[in-house]
Amino acid sequence: MLWEEKEELILLKTPPEFSFTQNLHYLSRSTNECLYRIHDNKIRKAIIIGTCTTLVEIGEQDKHTLLIEFLGSTRPSSKRVREQVVAYIIEWLDLKTDINTFYEVAKNDPILNQAILQFRGLRIMGISDLFEAMAWGILGQQINLTYAYTLKRRLVEKFGHWIEFEGEQYWLFPNAKDIAKLTVDDLVEIKMTVKKCEYLIEVATQIDRGLLTKEMLLETKDVKKAEKILTKIRGIGPWTANYVLMRCLRFPDAFPIDDVGLHNAIKYVIGSELKPTKDVIQQLALPWKGWEAYATFYLWRFLY
Repeated sequence: MLWEEKEELILLKTPPEFSFTQNLHYLSRSTNECLYRIHDNKIRKAIIIGTCTTLVEIGEQDKHTLLIEFLGSTRPSSKRVREQVVAYIIEWLDLKTDINTFYEVAKNDPILNQAILQFRGLRIMGISDLFEAMAWGILGQQINLTYAYTLKRRLVEKFGHWIEFEGEQYWLFPNAKDIAKLTVDDLVEIKMTVKKCEYLIEVATQIDRGLLTKEMLLETKDVKKAEKILTKIRGIGPWTANYVLMRCLRFPDAFPIDDVGLHNAIKYVIGSELKPTKDVIQQLALPWKGWEAYATFYLWRFLY
């Protein structure tokens, strides 16, 4: 991905099939988001690289260029750290994926064709940290999205870290090491179920001890093998596993087929009064093979 530094700013070239507007709309879907802020059609986010915490503002200079600015006094003096910040943004915004193959699959598909017309340039916005992705999956189990955001905010504001700029706090998700030290009683104020508290601590402990890593999952090079590793962990079922493989590991064939939002989106697209059964979804998804994650992400977009 081409990028350059111009004085204290960074210019990052984006691929042709990328729409900053579409992705900004996705990132704006909840007013209760606590890990970034949308300000004047720009994204402000705290990013930690090693021991260095930066605050970046990402905006659009033109259709094919993003403008990245370090706010306050958070610009890293090390070029290597600045390179890692750019790499984080490239990963977060899914800029490396050649999405044209998915568009070829989708353009003649009766379920997907309208989605790619309406939301062209949308990418799968990532969650680069494995613990954060798994924690978000656990928090979202069997509750609506609105309450999931409430739980995330409580967790972040109680156990996370923040930096301040212009009187506002910019939060960083708590790391696995910090959560692994906790007990269920420590999490009681968040008002999660006891089971979710136990699952969260278990996942944090495994990641902190190096028993579960992104590298381990990526090395499988197979979504089913990676899913099997994750579902061996207490509290991680197929839905959570595939959500993590989709948002964090970037498996394009990860498929959270049991997702209620996916069911509602398909119901909307086909104009049905009833949600489709799992068997029906499996049949509808046959043409999507290899791109199930992107199909899911685009269909979700109809819901907000």
